[in-house]
Amino acid sequence: MYTNDFIVRPIHSDGGNTWEVLLSVQRGIVDREQVLSAGYSRWQVEHRLASGAWQRIYPGVYATFSGPLSREARLWAAVRRVGAGAMLSHETAAELHGVIDAPLGSLIHVTVPLTRRPAQHRPTRGVIIQRSDQSRVQSLGPFTIPRTTIEDTVLDLVAAAPTFDQAYAWIARAVSRKLVTVAALRAALERRSRVRWRQWLIDALADAENGVYSSLERRYVRDVERAHGLPRSEHQARRLLDGKVQYRDNWYPRYRVVVEIDGPDYHQNERVQLDKDRDNRNLALDDVKTHRFGPVGVTERACQSAALIATTLRRNGWQGFPHPCRRPDCAVKPSAARPIRKTVDR
Repeated sequence: MYTNDFIVRPIHSDGGNTWEVLLSVQRGIVDREQVLSAGYSRWQVEHRLASGAWQRIYPGVYATFSGPLSREARLWAAVRRVGAGAMLSHETAAELHGVIDAPLGSLIHVTVPLTRRPAQHRPTRGVIIQRSDQSRVQSLGPFTIPRTTIEDTVLDLVAAAPTFDQAYAWIARAVSRKLVTVAALRAALERRSRVRWRQWLIDALADAENGVYSSLERRYVRDVERAHGLPRSEHQARRLLDGKVQYRDNWYPRYRVVVEIDGPDYHQNERVQLDKDRDNRNLALDDVKTHRFGPVGVTERACQSAALIATTLRRNGWQGFPHPCRRPDCAVKPSAARPIRKTVDR
């Protein structure tokens, strides 16, 4: 039984032990049913609220202490307010699972079964309530706040994302942090009858499984490498150089070429000089040439980037030829991609 359905025995039946456990688990948050089940009268509840010993967080939900609420207490208050079957979801569940490091704003996301409509007549301040029959509760035992499973959390965030790039960023973040496996995401995807971008997700999960750990890296693989017929690179390739382990976004070992993809905040990051030093050391000690592209290099200028990389790869021994992509103004021209065989009249 989950704490979402925590039933409290009357205080006098066990000397208050169950009540103390409940307060500890729910960080001092209780609802009216739990309070009355514990043996308090309505008068006692109102007296504690009036005296300031307790606080009313939502109608029928109380903090059994004065002073500010912790983050966990606020989450428990939202779950107890929404009621039966409530579980934290979306960005809030992502916070608890470690997909994100801090809350994204003040709103708390809660999902309930389709059979319930808790927000129809009583909207809850600061709480977004979703109704779904596709998300499942994480089985973490009776003393943990209910939340959707990690795989359902990721797919819920994917479904809510405004673009597929942002959707893929959720997948990449969870997989790269080893919070969920691609196999678990595939299984959750198959269980869902209604999925946005299903075919794209199936392809994207294969990329995530191969170490493509950001939406920009996927843009490189899709719009630069594959679209222009470049050889296939290794992703998140682990190499040992000068006694130090390096992970390279895209590594062409046969041609000793690396392609690194830097996010939009890269140039404000202290890693800039460290990466320059690493690139220089790679060139000096290992004769590895590094191309480094930002967001524009794998989106608007994907064709120009492909032409540059192809030139470097061919100079380092690649015998193939790049080809133009479907863009009408692609920088890789058919005439430049392959030598034209001249016919001689005899």
